Formats: sequence, structure tokens, C-alpha cells
Amino acid sequence: MKSAVLFSGGKDSCYALFKAKKESDVKCLITLSSEDDSYMFHYPNIELVKVQAKLLDIPLIFKKTNNRNELKELKECLSSAIKKYKIKAVYSGALASNYQRKKIKKICDELKLKSINPLWNIEPVKYLRELIKNKFKVIITGIAAEGFTKDFLGKEINEEMIDKLIKINKKNKINIHGEGGEYETLTLNCPLFKKELRIKDYKIEMENECTGTLKILAL
Repeated sequence: MKSAVLFSGGKDSCYALFKAKKESDVKCLITLSSEDDSYMFHYPNIELVKVQAKLLDIPLIFKKTNNRNELKELKECLSSAIKKYKIKAVYSGALASNYQRKKIKKICDELKLKSINPLWNIEPVKYLRELIKNKFKVIITGIAAEGFTKDFLGKEINEEMIDKLIKINKKNKINIHGEGGEYETLTLNCPLFKKELRIKDYKIEMENECTGTLKILAL
């Protein structure tokens, strides 16, 4: 089965791709870059998907959008993938967001595509440990919840980080896997990459003590 993967470069879409490659013929990645804060699409360092796509050796359909047009333009990108790559299915990294999952499924139904969410309702701690077990090197690039501080930005998701996320969850009821937007990530390496991404320069921008972004300036 030929497929496309909705791709942000973060842990969820990379792991969805990892799953998709095991059960389908992935023909392309699709990335929408929103100029607004989006409930649908990841945005910190989104331009780096172009580098990741080269490391994956998978064609990328990349389109800039905004909150008003993002669903319409997602449909256009999927229509383009149907014409160019003859895809029959779309994989996404949705974990627990019904808003995201239902919007994607509606568009897929309209285009007669199968919508596949391989990470749906996965247990959060088990999921993060699966990433580590499968040699995913993932860092935190955005924070937006009580309990987080500037020190989390740029840190790798490892066993120590999982323990910290569990503690924040107990105190502030965050989603441990970040599905509620509590934190954003970037995948620096995984079994599908030809080589690891190396960050040469970055800056940290904080809106308040628990909300901020790691902006990568050079690789």
C-alpha cells in the first residue's frame, strides 16, 4: 500500500513514519508550516523538515499556511500526493487529540484515503520508553505549561527526562507525551536517518518563566 506521512520533524510524526515504513510503501512526507499558533500543526523549527527529508531520502511536499486555510491546503497537498504518488493511505502522529484526528479523517474520507494513527491512545510513559529503546534521539524545543523552565529546552528525552515529566504530571496534570502542547520536540536522529542532525547555533526565547522556544539557527 502506497502512503504519505504527515510530518513535523518532532517525535510523534517521526515515530509514525517509523511505524508506517514497516507496513506500507511510504512515497512522500507532507508538511504544512502555519504562520499562526495552530491546533493542527507543529511549528517550532518547522523548516528543518527539509533537512530531515533529505536524511530520510523521502520526497517532501511542503506548504506554508495559516489558521484560516490550513485544512483546505492540507486537502490540496493530499490531492497532489494522490496524483503524483498514487497514495492510498495517510499516517499521522496523533496521540490523543480527537480534534486533530477527526479533522484529518474527514479530509481522508473525502479523498477516499485510509487515515492511520499508529500511536493513537498509546500509554505515554511506555511510548517515550519505546522511543529510547528504538534509538530515537529527541530534544525538547518548546515548552508551554506550568512546571517547565528554561532548563528543559534543548534537553534530550531520556529516562531522567521521563522521570521529570512524570513529576510535573503528578503536580500539574500535564500530558506526559506533550499531546496538549505542553512541549514540542525535534528528532535529531533515528534508525531511518542517514546521519544525526548536529546543532551548531541556537537561541532561546522565553515569553514567561514556563513558556519558551529553542530556535535553531544553524546545523
